[in-house]
Amino acid sequence: MDSDGNPDARGTHADRVPPAPALPPSAGWARPAVPPPPNRAPGTPPVPQQAPQQQAPQQMDRQWTDRQQMDRQTDRQTDRQVPQQVPRSGSAVVGWLDTPRPAARPGIWRYGHRPPEREVTEKLAPVTVAGMLIPLALAVVVWSFWHRGVVPYQFVLLRMFTPDDWWWGGTLASPKVFEDRALPAPGAEALVVYDGVFFVLLVLAVAALGSWRAIVGHYVGRRTQPARALTALLLALVALSLVFPEAFPGVGWSAVPVVAPLLSLTALISGDYEPMTSLLFTDTLYAVVTALVVWPFARLGAWWPYLRERLAARRAGAEPTAVPDRPRSHWPDLRDAGQYEAAELLTAEVAGGRMNDVDCVRVEHAFALARRSAGLDAFRQQVLHRGGAAWTHPSGARDLPRRAARHDLLAGQVRIGRWAAAERAPRSYDGAEAALDPGVLGTSLLAVGPPGSGKTRTLVEPVTEALALQALTGRCAVVAVSAAGRPLGADDAFDVIVRIGDPSSVHDLDPYAESDDPDEAAAVLAEALVGDLDTVGGQGAATALAQLLGPYRAVHGRFPALPELRELLEGEETALTALREALAANGNGVMLRELDARLRQTGTPGDAGRALADRLGLLNRPVFADFFGGGGPSRPFSLRALAHHPLRVRVDLPARGHEEAGRLITRLVLAQFTSVVRDGGGREGAGHEARRSHFAALVLDDATGAVTARSVRGIQALRGQRAGVLLTLRTVADVPEALHGPLYGAVGCRMAFCGVTTWDGGRFAQAWGTEWVETTEVAKHTVFADQPMTRALHALRKLVTGKAVTTDAVTVRQVERERWSASELAHAVPPGHAVLSLTTVEGEHAPPLLVDLRG
Repeated sequence: MDSDGNPDARGTHADRVPPAPALPPSAGWARPAVPPPPNRAPGTPPVPQQAPQQQAPQQMDRQWTDRQQMDRQTDRQTDRQVPQQVPRSGSAVVGWLDTPRPAARPGIWRYGHRPPEREVTEKLAPVTVAGMLIPLALAVVVWSFWHRGVVPYQFVLLRMFTPDDWWWGGTLASPKVFEDRALPAPGAEALVVYDGVFFVLLVLAVAALGSWRAIVGHYVGRRTQPARALTALLLALVALSLVFPEAFPGVGWSAVPVVAPLLSLTALISGDYEPMTSLLFTDTLYAVVTALVVWPFARLGAWWPYLRERLAARRAGAEPTAVPDRPRSHWPDLRDAGQYEAAELLTAEVAGGRMNDVDCVRVEHAFALARRSAGLDAFRQQVLHRGGAAWTHPSGARDLPRRAARHDLLAGQVRIGRWAAAERAPRSYDGAEAALDPGVLGTSLLAVGPPGSGKTRTLVEPVTEALALQALTGRCAVVAVSAAGRPLGADDAFDVIVRIGDPSSVHDLDPYAESDDPDEAAAVLAEALVGDLDTVGGQGAATALAQLLGPYRAVHGRFPALPELRELLEGEETALTALREALAANGNGVMLRELDARLRQTGTPGDAGRALADRLGLLNRPVFADFFGGGGPSRPFSLRALAHHPLRVRVDLPARGHEEAGRLITRLVLAQFTSVVRDGGGREGAGHEARRSHFAALVLDDATGAVTARSVRGIQALRGQRAGVLLTLRTVADVPEALHGPLYGAVGCRMAFCGVTTWDGGRFAQAWGTEWVETTEVAKHTVFADQPMTRALHALRKLVTGKAVTTDAVTVRQVERERWSASELAHAVPPGHAVLSLTTVEGEHAPPLLVDLRG
């Protein structure tokens, strides 16, 4: 049976998927070893030694649930035992699983990625150091003059705020001594307080005028804990030694005026020395002063956050449930969930080389679904019975026959190149490899580049291959629409291949996407037929189709084939009369009124039926006679199946001579895809898509003619539906000018290949916007001297050097500049490179950066 290199698939509709035969029963763990497939990319985990045997073609009309029941029956026959001895090495999958994948910015290849080390601390500018030393030196000089009493008008303020009888007449500040008072020398105490106030003001002035904050933040604030806390502690001890030198043995300097002025102020307020005799008072005062001195250093060293962190770590370490971290190859998530037997079995499978990367990710995905739906018992039974072969894709494949790109299925990434070093590139992208994943493809990607720029080879094919691999893990469903004569990938890498116009094609494309709603089917078909025409309104075309599809379905229980639909649109009297008589006989008045409305509009000015019939004529050629429900031997395939199953589908457009028909088919696939993923592929309502656990992707190798106003709105709505579209264009001119802005706004990822024109580059530059940059301008001005001697020297210098004496005027300012200008995109992008910007579904952005796609 002709199967296009794939297992046959009858009736592949929304609830059907091509299943695989059950694995043959085997005793123990022995299975025939299969050599690894050729042309495997470097660093790819090998194919498991326990691979399913080559399956024979057979009819595949069982439902997905039938496949699961067959697996469970086979499981009961295959009573596996967990091996006692597990090899500790010999499996490349172990190293692949245990390789770290640190968090990174969007578009960075995470497998084995090493984030760049922290930027080297910038050297302090000499003016910053001078800003610290000069105020300090001036403060020392001023304090020396103040301490000696040689500052002009030094005691004016003191004499203004103190009684005159405290001082001897005719002197500046000579205090009197009163033998009959409890405080014999109040003037002397006032001098101490006065010196303390001036010292505090001097310290605050030095801290405010000097660059102490920058110096301390540079040398202390950038350190990591506990070095930061220890450095701040040492500085705090130095400050305390200045305030309390007697508490530090070996210190020979005098105390700065901090504590003494406070004691003198207390004596002046109380009128005697009685408070100083109280040990409680003095200890409290010393404690307050110590706290005030230490507080800035505590903030500088972040003592409290560090202390809380250490206490939390100690409490966490004291928990009895704390266990050491296990490598990923030991399946720690399963162990944490109590699935110890399944974890031990899978650990043995991985260590024995009987699982590859697809198997590991497929089991992890199944575990995540089981945990979400409280089905851990069923998960355990499936793993214990089938091991690494559990939940194998219904096609029976556990890997692609060939891999041309590097993939990391754990992160869901495919490597497409390396970020080129550039001045405008963030440091996190310096030397990193470039990769794409469903997190960014979920916002859709638009790539523009002329023929020969490498769009298909460096972008479309790797992404299609990655999505096909992820479909084998159950996390993705993909539809790839190949350009005419250029299939995307090998035939055996897909479950369903629709070759439009090829008599040997096993599958046909359902033009109505298995819909039972006439309005929905009419809207999708109208978008495909006349969505690119400005002369025909989309709503009017959809209404005209619905007025025919509804009555026809009411009579025949199905939608008409495209030739029949064309006859109805053209107003064929025989077909319309027969349909009207059948409706009248059934007594269906609602549909009869719909048909009568269509009959009244037929042939009138502005009727959309003629344009629809003309476009249907493109698909009514002899080469397409057996397709689109024409009754040929090919089995119809509904795109609605993508919403239910992780299918790999490829649609090959017709060969040369049918370019316009190919564009129409591309619009049809795009319209069906956006409609299917929006309602979840079901008939229950808008909430059904919440049950879809896999990502749905559509890859258009050539989206020329596919972009319409309705498709742009549909692409923009995919962001919240776990779906995305990859579109490639030779030039933006292939899209109507009115849709340029909406198209660039609808997609989150944009890619400009080398060789784009300045007109195309202008659209990218407008979409990427501007950024603020710092520019430095140097202007040379001729120096004109006023003095005769200076003029003579300048003349002599000009005579010797031949240049006039000039001076440089440097201007530094912030300006707004385009991230990539149209001229740069057209002329500065080297061959084999592209400029790529990314946006994740969570809203994280990666700026437009140059990426090297070679190798």
